[in-house]
Amino acid sequence: MFQEQVGRFKDYALSRSPKTVVGNRAVDGAFLADFLERIVDLLSRDEPVFLSEICNGLQQEGSNYSVGYPVDPMGGAPPSRAAASAAQPSVLEPKREHMIPLQASRPALPVLAKVAPSTAQPGAMEKPMCLIENSLDGELQLNQAALALLQSVRQPVVVVAIAGLYRTGKSYLMNRLAGKDQGGFSLGSTIQSHTKGIWMWCLPHPHPCRAGHTLVLLDTEGLGDVEKGDTKNDTWIFALAVLLSGTLVYNSLGTIDQHALEQLHYVTELTERIKVKVAGEGGRQEGEDSAEFVRFFPAFVWAVRDFTLQLQLDGREITEDEYLENALKLKPGNSQRAQLYNLPRECIRQFFPARKCFVFIQPASRRDLARLEELQEAELEPEFREQVARFCHHIWEKSKPKTIPGGHVVTGAMLGNLAVTYVDAIRSGAVPCMESAVLALAQIENSAAVGEAVAAYEEQLGRRVALPMESVQELLELHAQCEREALRAFMARAFKDDDRRFQGELMHHLEEQKQELCRRNELASLDRCRAALLELSDELEDRICQGVYSVPGSYQRFLDDRQCMVERYWQVPGKGVKAEEVLQEFLQSKEAVAQSILQTDEALTEKEKEMAAQQARAEAAEREQQILKQKEAELQQKLEDRERSYQENLRQLETKLEDERKKLLEEQGKMMDQKLKEQAALLREGFREEAGRLEDQIRHLQQQNEEIRKPSWIQSALGVLTDVATLMLPGFIGRAAGVVTNFIRRLF
Repeated sequence: MFQEQVGRFKDYALSRSPKTVVGNRAVDGAFLADFLERIVDLLSRDEPVFLSEICNGLQQEGSNYSVGYPVDPMGGAPPSRAAASAAQPSVLEPKREHMIPLQASRPALPVLAKVAPSTAQPGAMEKPMCLIENSLDGELQLNQAALALLQSVRQPVVVVAIAGLYRTGKSYLMNRLAGKDQGGFSLGSTIQSHTKGIWMWCLPHPHPCRAGHTLVLLDTEGLGDVEKGDTKNDTWIFALAVLLSGTLVYNSLGTIDQHALEQLHYVTELTERIKVKVAGEGGRQEGEDSAEFVRFFPAFVWAVRDFTLQLQLDGREITEDEYLENALKLKPGNSQRAQLYNLPRECIRQFFPARKCFVFIQPASRRDLARLEELQEAELEPEFREQVARFCHHIWEKSKPKTIPGGHVVTGAMLGNLAVTYVDAIRSGAVPCMESAVLALAQIENSAAVGEAVAAYEEQLGRRVALPMESVQELLELHAQCEREALRAFMARAFKDDDRRFQGELMHHLEEQKQELCRRNELASLDRCRAALLELSDELEDRICQGVYSVPGSYQRFLDDRQCMVERYWQVPGKGVKAEEVLQEFLQSKEAVAQSILQTDEALTEKEKEMAAQQARAEAAEREQQILKQKEAELQQKLEDRERSYQENLRQLETKLEDERKKLLEEQGKMMDQKLKEQAALLREGFREEAGRLEDQIRHLQQQNEEIRKPSWIQSALGVLTDVATLMLPGFIGRAAGVVTNFIRRLF
């Protein structure tokens, strides 16, 4: 009996149709895996789910999916892949009211790389992947699968890159930062360089203070590989590590001496490989201030491996940081020898004012170094273990999220787009421009911010709206609440929208959303009111058809019955904004019947009939007047709502600008402190001429601070928004001008 039941269950289960999605399209395992990951990701971040948009997005992104052939409801075999591909229509988009009414999915960033058919959970990778590699012709290129993983990370990223000569143990330190004793980045055990290109490992940040952040570790190809002999490639690898990271670890062996600094010649070539600003007419920018590079460059950590010296100077113990600063002291004189000696030191001091040093003894005996990856923790030297622990804790605690100038925090998706921009520039033979990369990124992010804000509006509206609403004022208040949340979402993501183009675009979208909401509300009200009158007028219609009002004296009875119906109509709840208009439409449609009853009522004299007809016309005219007044009032409310909307845009923009000004002044303050500290060090070392050159940079920073603190810094931005709003919202400038004036007055 039991075996028979199991057999029937098995036959039933195996006879089921293939898994399908919207449009009755069958899917394969790869599609289903990605479909599940998208849903789990949204749910884990407490974000809403629109199933149709996920299906459509996956089919647009993944060309390797077996998706699209219609499933035969009779259980027939699916068509061939070729036939299915040729016959496949686009997936039908169901009406939004048929979706899970939570939130429209956020529009994806413009696709800069093909998304892999299957991806890991955003923010975590089981093992490293090569992010930037050399093609067969030797050109740098992005690994599309790794790029897709990086672009799936929506959290802020803390990016730590390591660079240094090949076979110096860089990968070991990165594995420890990943919290792995064994496995992870490949270590190798020979004199050959083991890491090729730039490898990436995305992990949830291990430190509690960075909860909600992703740690991105970038392990770079060993520099100076004699087998490869391509110094140009090494320079680009080093430049990319600088451009992409928030903390750069430089790994070397032995001591920080002249030889070690000469090997770090890549830092002296950064100004040749990277530019800060877009070149004006005439080509490349000349003489760019090192302070401008500092805005983009990472914090610098020098890791000295197999260190055998005592940390002492002039008979006293010194710290690792003091050891580094002593090694970076300049040599007086203008000889060629002095200039060659000072060049790498000056570059490090100028480009990396925030720097730190760690020294590490040899981790194990020479015999055991070849199998370092296999050694247990207890087999390593205790002092080495303690040094590695201090290094890791410093990186975890002190490395800040990757930012771009102005303090805007970078997500994994943004970092991936920056990598695309930089690698494309290198492949084209151009010099990567950091300002251009940030502006290109801003275009992508701001466009996505508009989509995200509209989605936030729709999500809020979907939660709160119940149509029809009783008044336009109530509807506009709901719109205002949803608009406020949409603007917050936009302001949180947008940056460098200096021409306010994207904010103006959002204003236009939300105005359209409001108009559509009003239209839907009116339609819902019309349907509700007409349905109510249709039901309430049944009895009156029956009496008309039965001739109840055909006898003498029936006109007054008809008026009384009609008035009773009207009173019952006004008692019906939830009629909405068209209640008066629909009632007038109904009464007008019955006016011919009323006049017929009036004229056939033999109990009334001709004079009484004329008076009754005049009264009916007067009542109809009064109702028409009331409807006109209502429409005028609604129009006035909508105009006032535009003014309110503009005020809200100004208020939130002003708040954002104040926050940006605060961050910018903090950034400027740190740069000022670093310049003053460097200037003091130069004066102590006797380099007055160099200290004088720094004075010009310090003065320039002070002038910038004064400009940022001026009221006009915010005033001009608000003025730009005024111009944009005039274009996006025609007919609004008359009211807006006064609003802007009030805001500007508050700035003085």
